[in-house]
Amino acid sequence: MNPLPISVCFISGAEVRRIGRALESVAGWTAEIVAVINEEVRDGTEELIRKHDGRVHRHAWQGFRGQKNLVQTYATQPWILQLDADEEVSPALRRELEQFFTGEHERFAGASCPRKVWFLGRWITHGDWYPDRVLRLYRRDAGKWGGSTEHCAVELRGAEKRLRSDLHHYSSPSIADLLKKFPYYADLYLQRQLDAGKRWSAAPVIVRAAWRFVRAYFFRRGFLDGYPGFFIAVSTAYATLFRHTRLYEHLHGSAPPCPPPASR
Repeated sequence: MNPLPISVCFISGAEVRRIGRALESVAGWTAEIVAVINEEVRDGTEELIRKHDGRVHRHAWQGFRGQKNLVQTYATQPWILQLDADEEVSPALRRELEQFFTGEHERFAGASCPRKVWFLGRWITHGDWYPDRVLRLYRRDAGKWGGSTEHCAVELRGAEKRLRSDLHHYSSPSIADLLKKFPYYADLYLQRQLDAGKRWSAAPVIVRAAWRFVRAYFFRRGFLDGYPGFFIAVSTAYATLFRHTRLYEHLHGSAPPCPPPASR
């Protein structure tokens, strides 16, 4: 069959160890691959993308939202599929997309799909991490990225098709990789709180963190994912506590005052 009229768009840093899976999952059946990578990247990411017939542009980092809007300006196809370096179009999702483009796509401006994470040796199919529906496929003239700096999403003008098949996500190969993300997102959240003039209060923070565990583990049945489901629920609650406590730290300081100099 002819390639689908899709520009697969990536934004990337130094991702040569991870992006290959994503590239393989779209090569051959989509019309083009386009990537914007950070100016300083020299790890072989560009060469790997070009090996899959992708076009690469280098730009200084301007945040997830800005970078994702930028890369689609280089696209030439009527449809955009935005992927991250740690994602993969599953075989089932590819088949569903091919079916979508047999005529159904003419009635929609975009399509969302559930995203499934591989973590601690298994697919996570419950709790706060699933189905994690994301809108990644959209007409180039009907979508742009909006939202906050750290949690941007496509703003779609038109009808959305809800696909059933999963987009695979390999976001946290290890526990250490998961924990490394906490400070980055906490700092971004702190800045948003400061910009909005938020005040800190202990009770709402404690309740919010406890609720995140209860919701993920019990209401969203994270317990069905075994011990990984329990760990995810606990880490989600901790991430919430960590993120909101950054404002407390900012307001009250993180180190004791320096002692006065000794008198002579």
